[in-house]
Amino acid sequence: MAMSMDGLSSKAQCPFSKPQSLMNFESSKEVTDILHTKTEEPGVCSRSVCNGSLMNIRRMPLNLRPSGEMLVQAKQFLGEYYKEKKGFEGKDHLIRLQEVTKSISRTGTYNLTYDELVFGAKLAWRNAPRCIGRISWNKLHVIDGRKVTTGRQMFELVLEHLDYATNEGNIRSTITVFPQRKAGQRDFRVWNQQLIAFAGYEQPDGSVVGDPAFREFTKICQELGWKGKGGRFDVLPLVVSTPTGDPEWFEIPEEKVLRVHLKHPEYEWFEELNLQWFAIPAVASMMLDCGGIQYTAAPFNGWYMASEIATRDLCDVQRYNMLPVIGEKLGLDTKSPASLWKDKTTLEMNIAVLHSFKEKEITLVDHHTAAETFMQFHSNEYRQRGGCPADWAWIVPPISGSLTPVFHQEMSLYYMKPGYEYQIPAWVANEKQEKMLSGETCNGGERPIKKFKKAALAVVFSTTLYVAVLAKRVRIAIIYASETGKAQAYASTLYNIFSHNFNPEVICMDDYDVSKLSSETLVAILASTTGVGEPPQNGKEFTKSLYELRERSHTSGSDENIIPFWDDYNDVKVNGISASTSSDSGIPSEKKLLSKKNRSFFHRLVRRLRRRKDYDTEEGNDPSYYLSSTSLYKSNFNLAKSTNSLSRNIDPASDVSYAVFALGSTNYKYYCSFGKYVDNLMFTLGGDRVMELTCGDETENQQETFNSWSNQLLEICCDRFQVEHASSNVHVASQITSSKQVKIAKQNGPVQLAKGLSAIHRKNIETCTVVRSQSLYEDGNKWYHKLTVEKGNKPSLQYLVGDHIGVLPSNNPLMVQGILDKLVNCQDPAASVQISVRKGEGDPWLPHPNLPVSSIRTLLERYLDITSPPSQALLGLMASLSNNNRQRTRLNILATDIEEYRRWRKEKHPNLLEVLNYFSSVKMDAGLLLCRLPTLQPRLYSVSSSPDYEEGELTLTVASFSYVTRGGKGTLHEGVCTSYLRTLMPGDKIELFHKSAPEFHLPEEGSSPIILIGAGSGVAPLRGIWQHYHYQYSINRSALRREVTLYYGCQTRATDLYAEEKAAMCRAKVLKEAYLALSRDSRMPKAYVQDLLLLNGKEVYKQLVQKSGHVYICGSESMADGVSESLLSIVQDHGRKTVGQAKNLIQKMKDEHRYHEDIFGNGSPS
Repeated sequence: MAMSMDGLSSKAQCPFSKPQSLMNFESSKEVTDILHTKTEEPGVCSRSVCNGSLMNIRRMPLNLRPSGEMLVQAKQFLGEYYKEKKGFEGKDHLIRLQEVTKSISRTGTYNLTYDELVFGAKLAWRNAPRCIGRISWNKLHVIDGRKVTTGRQMFELVLEHLDYATNEGNIRSTITVFPQRKAGQRDFRVWNQQLIAFAGYEQPDGSVVGDPAFREFTKICQELGWKGKGGRFDVLPLVVSTPTGDPEWFEIPEEKVLRVHLKHPEYEWFEELNLQWFAIPAVASMMLDCGGIQYTAAPFNGWYMASEIATRDLCDVQRYNMLPVIGEKLGLDTKSPASLWKDKTTLEMNIAVLHSFKEKEITLVDHHTAAETFMQFHSNEYRQRGGCPADWAWIVPPISGSLTPVFHQEMSLYYMKPGYEYQIPAWVANEKQEKMLSGETCNGGERPIKKFKKAALAVVFSTTLYVAVLAKRVRIAIIYASETGKAQAYASTLYNIFSHNFNPEVICMDDYDVSKLSSETLVAILASTTGVGEPPQNGKEFTKSLYELRERSHTSGSDENIIPFWDDYNDVKVNGISASTSSDSGIPSEKKLLSKKNRSFFHRLVRRLRRRKDYDTEEGNDPSYYLSSTSLYKSNFNLAKSTNSLSRNIDPASDVSYAVFALGSTNYKYYCSFGKYVDNLMFTLGGDRVMELTCGDETENQQETFNSWSNQLLEICCDRFQVEHASSNVHVASQITSSKQVKIAKQNGPVQLAKGLSAIHRKNIETCTVVRSQSLYEDGNKWYHKLTVEKGNKPSLQYLVGDHIGVLPSNNPLMVQGILDKLVNCQDPAASVQISVRKGEGDPWLPHPNLPVSSIRTLLERYLDITSPPSQALLGLMASLSNNNRQRTRLNILATDIEEYRRWRKEKHPNLLEVLNYFSSVKMDAGLLLCRLPTLQPRLYSVSSSPDYEEGELTLTVASFSYVTRGGKGTLHEGVCTSYLRTLMPGDKIELFHKSAPEFHLPEEGSSPIILIGAGSGVAPLRGIWQHYHYQYSINRSALRREVTLYYGCQTRATDLYAEEKAAMCRAKVLKEAYLALSRDSRMPKAYVQDLLLLNGKEVYKQLVQKSGHVYICGSESMADGVSESLLSIVQDHGRKTVGQAKNLIQKMKDEHRYHEDIFGNGSPS
C-alpha cells in the first residue's frame, strides 16, 4: 500500500483471512471478528516477530499516494459513504464516482465534499485501534480549514478550534482539517505534537525544567525565536508551516488555555506542590488518511482520561516524575518496591486529578468508566460491523489493569481506512521534502508499489485455491432484516446448517445489492416485522430497492406510472392484496391462475384505480364506476390465459429460487406483514418459491417453527441441487416422541442462571439487584408498578433514552409445583441434571441445545414456557400417552383439527397445568415433557428513566395484564412477566438484557420542538425523555431549550402516572405544556389523546410541520392508529392538504426520522 512493505502484512501471511475468535475471560463469552477480513492495510508484524507493542511503527511516507492507489481507496471510501446514505450504486453514487475518477486521472488527486469529510473523519476515529473513548465517534465536530493559505490563517482556525472544544469545560470532540497533500509542494503541517503542551527547558547539567517529553521541540521553538519563561508549566507556542513559507510560531493567548490547578480532597499539602494540567488533549501531529487523500495537518481532540494525566504525564519517570516527591509527602517507604509505595502514590495522584477536574466542572473520565464504555462500544461494533480493531496494549489503562473489563478481553489489532496515522516529525519532514523537491532522493528511492503488487499476487494465488473449492458448491444468500436481533440469530443458525454442503453467505438487507439478485441461485430471507407492521430499519432500503426494481422492469424503466413504495406497502399491509398463490386466503381461483407478470400488472392497475378513486372522491367525483379488485381479475381472466405479454421485460429475479421465513407476533394487527410483502415481491419479480411462506409466531414457539422450516429447506435444497444429504443437527422438538429418546443424568452443580439464559437467547444477559419497588396505582386486578434496578456500570446494560430492556421472567412457583406433581420419573426436582437426547436407537446422545445443566424445577421456572396453551404437536403426544378413550379422542381432535384448536385456544387459553389437570389420564415423562416445551421468551419493556438522571440505575413502569377466559366466566389468568415483576422486592435478583431502539432515540442536535404522546404505561419512555432534558439543562443552564409538549391519556386522575413529576417538569420549564385526557372520569367529558391533538391542531401543525419538530408516540396499536388519524386530519386542515398530500407529508416525517413510535401489542400475556 502507501507504506513500505519491508515485512509482509498479516494479510499476506494469511491469505484465507479467516474469522478470528476472541475470548472474554471474565464472562467466558466469545466473539468472532470478521471485520479484519475486509481490510487490505498491512499489519506491523512479521512471520516470527510481533511488533504490536512498538510505539510509532506505522509512520506514513512523505510522497503523494500514486493515482492508482488513490483511486482504489477513493472507490472503497465512496462505497462506504453511500452505503451509509442508503444510496450505494445509486445515481448520485455513480455520478460522484465518475467525477472522482476524472479528477484523479486529470490532476492526480481530487477533493472531498464537506459531508464526505465529516463522514470520513468520524469513521477514522471509529477505526482508531489505540483509542479507548471511541463510543462517542459519531459526535465529532469537523472544522473545515481546507481553504487556508497562510500560517496566520492556520493559527486563527486553531484558536477557533480551542474555543469550540473547550466550551467552558464541557469539552467537545473536535477536528480541524487543513489542506491536503499535493504533488510538487511541501505539506501543510502543525509542528506541535499537541496543540497545548508544556515546554521542557534543558539545563546545563542535562536536567529538564518542565515536561521532558517536549525537550527537543522546545529547542526548535527557541531556535525559531520564541523565548519561554523557564517555568514548569509554560505553554509552548503553535508552530505551523505551509507549502510557500518558512515555519512560523504564534503565542497561544493564555485565555485560550483552560488550566486545572491540582489539589487533593484530603491532603492540604498537595496544593502546595503547585501542580497543574490543561483541559484539552489535542493531538496535532497525525495525518487524517481518508479516501486516498492525505490530510497532513488535522489536529483533533477528545477529553482526558484521568490516568493519562495522573499516571503517565505526572508520574512517568521520563515525564514529571512526581512519584518520589508525593510518596515522601505521604510518609511511605520509598526505598523498597515491596512496600507498594508507587501504587499507593499513583492512586492518590489519580484521586487528586479526578477531584480537581470535577470541582472545576471540566469533562474528565476515570479509567474504570472509560473501560466499561469501551466494552459497550466493542459490543456495538461486533453487532454492527462484525469486529473492532483494538490495540490491547493501549486500550488497557495504565493503572488497575486487571480490575478493568478490557484487560480480560482478547483483541485483534489491524488497521483500516479512513484512519489517523503517525507521521515523520514536521521539522524532519520539512527538510526531507525540500530535498525531494530539489531532485534528491530519500531512503534509496524505494518503490513500495512494486512490492505491494508482489504481495497482492501471492494473496490472489493462495486465495484462489480456497475459492475454487467454494465455487464448486451452490451459493446460498441468507438475507435478514432484524428488529430485535432474532432474525439475525436465525440467519446465523441457517448459515451453520448450510455450510456443510453449500456455500452460504449471511447478509443484512441493508448491505445487500439488489442489482445482483438475478445472479443468485437461492435466496433464503428472514424478515421481522415491527409492532406497527413496518419493515425493520435495516430492511427498508432493501425493500424499496426491490420494489423499484420490480416496477421498472414492468414499466420499461419509466417513473411516470410507478406508485410510491409506501403507498404500495401500506396497501398490501392493510388490504391484503398479495401475489401469493397459496398462502393468501380468499383469493379467487381465476386470480390464482394468473401468470406472475400478469398478476403484478393487475395489482398495479388495481392500486392505481384505488388511488384515482381516493383522488376523485376528494374532488367530489362519482367513484361508482370503479371495479373491485376481484371483479377486475375476473374480467381479465380470459386475457390472462391467452397472453403473457403484459410486460415484455425479463423479470429481475427470474428463476431465482427463494424461501421466506417471516417473524412476527399475533399480538399485533399486521402479523408478519413485512415478511409477507417480501414474499410477494420476490414472487412478482419472477422468483421460484421453493417453500411456501412460513410465519413464525412469537407467541407460539417461534423457535420450533424455525427449526422445522430450516430442516425442510435443507432437504429441499439438497434434492433440488443434487447435493448429498446431511443432517442439520438442528433440534426439532416434535422429533422427540418417546422417553427412550431422552436421558436425565445428575450433575455436580447448575450452570449460572444468567450464563444459561444468555446461551439460549443469544443475548448478554446480566443479573441485577432490585433497589426499589413501588406501587403507582392498584384497584383489584388493575395496577401500575414502578421497579428500579441497580445496573451499575455493566457495559452490556449501558442504554440510551428510548431503549428497551428485556426481562427474563419466572413462572409462578405454585404452577411449577403443580406440574411437577403430575410428572413421572421425576424423583428429585431440585437436583442438577443434564438433559440429553437422541433421534433413535444407535444414535449418539447429545446435550439438549436449549436446556443447560440445571434442576428440573429451575428449568420449568426460568427456561420453559408453561403458561401458553400447548401446541397441537404436544397435544398429539399427550393423546398417545392417555389411557382414557374419551380424553384421548378429544386430544386427537385438538391435535389434528386446526379450526377446533384455535376455537379452544381462544376460548380457554389454558396453561399447561390446566391441560394436565383436565386430561388427567395423561402420564407424562419428566424428560420427555422438558424436551417438548417451548422456550420461555423474554419480554421487552421501554426504559422509563434517563441514564444520566438516574445514574447507575434503570426504571421500568409495568402495567397489569389479566384476563378471564370463557367470556368472563372462566379462570383468571395473569401475564407471566408482569405478575413476576410485581412480586419482586428490594434485594431480589432479576435477569435483564439491553435492546437498542434507535427509532425512538432523541435527535442529537438542534432545537426543533418535540411532542410526546402516550397513554397508560406508554408514559414509560416519555418519562426518560423529560428526565434527559432536565438533566441537560441542570448541567448547562445556558443551553438552548427545546419546546417539549406532553399529551397523556389515562382513565381517571388516579391513574395519571407520575403526575407530581410532570408538574415539577412544567415548573422547571422542561415541559412547555402537559395536557391530560381522561376517558372514564365521571366529572369530565370523555377524551383521548387524539382528541386533545385535534383541539390544539394549529399549534401541533406549527410544531411538527412549520418548525420541523419530532413526535414520540408510545402506547397500544389502537391508540397509535387514533393518533395517526388525528395528525393526518391536522395536516389536512391546517396545511390545506389533500388526503394524499397529507399522507406523503407524514411519510416524509418518518423518512426523516421525525415520527417515532414505540407500540405494544393488544394481545397475550406478557
